[in-house]
Amino acid sequence: MIFSLDKLPAAAHGYRGRFAPSPTGLLHAGSLTTAVGSYLEARRHGGEWRLRIEDLDPPREMAGAADAILATLDAFGFEWDGEVEYQSRRHHHYRAALDALVASGDAYPCACTRKQLAEHARRGVDGYVYPGSCRHGLPVGAAARAWRLAVPDGEVVFADALQGEVRQDVAREVGDFVLLRADGFWAYQLAVVVDDALQGITHVVRGADLLVSTPRQIALQRALSVPTPAYCHLPLMVNAAGEKLSKQTLAPAIDPAAAAAELRLALSRLNHAPPAGCETLAELWTWARAHWDLARVGAGPVSVA
Repeated sequence: MIFSLDKLPAAAHGYRGRFAPSPTGLLHAGSLTTAVGSYLEARRHGGEWRLRIEDLDPPREMAGAADAILATLDAFGFEWDGEVEYQSRRHHHYRAALDALVASGDAYPCACTRKQLAEHARRGVDGYVYPGSCRHGLPVGAAARAWRLAVPDGEVVFADALQGEVRQDVAREVGDFVLLRADGFWAYQLAVVVDDALQGITHVVRGADLLVSTPRQIALQRALSVPTPAYCHLPLMVNAAGEKLSKQTLAPAIDPAAAAAELRLALSRLNHAPPAGCETLAELWTWARAHWDLARVGAGPVSVA
């Protein structure tokens, strides 16, 4: 089954990367470090670096966060290519993809509730493993609440530029995952796959917290017959308790007024400590572009405590 790529742009110099923050909070040390690594890897290859605001979940969004994220990136000296994309303006693309999956028999309606899954499903690598209750039809009298991808059997295997070979049997370890949620919002997995394909993203450089999601995205790319980008998952930034930096763990927002000092820290966490004499933003970026080498970046978690 082929999902239309009529609007797919040509990638610049064979490389097009992206940074895709969610406006559920302001940028913190973890998200800044991911942005730095993604940006430098794109520039190292003479490619483009696109910016996408993943505003798919309005109930979780922080008022004003999207504009604040853009202002912070600008204050830090990031230079992105093209217009900023907003997922909230791309619902028609997600609907087209779901319609194509339904037409091909790769997606089906589901009536299961979270309570039912908690009672009957086993735990997997990322929540409950969907047991396929509705895969062959809704129960009599039940109404569809969500839509799921019918995941084929077998392992998804890919080579990550930093984490090495990754293997996951999505059917066994995750199950048929949600594409359109019961609350009417599009699932992250569907949106990110569609956006990466339609925006011509060739390389995805992001945090290691999303490594577990990548096999699902590859399974969906195969169902939609769209290209699979090259993946690189940067080390996870953690606090003193070993928790991922996030809004939930109360990670403080970075201060644009201290951009040079914050950028120096981000580079150091990626094993690219600038030498003495690099003090201004311009000097730090010039040094970073000249010396960036992904082989120097570690794979394991990095404490920012």
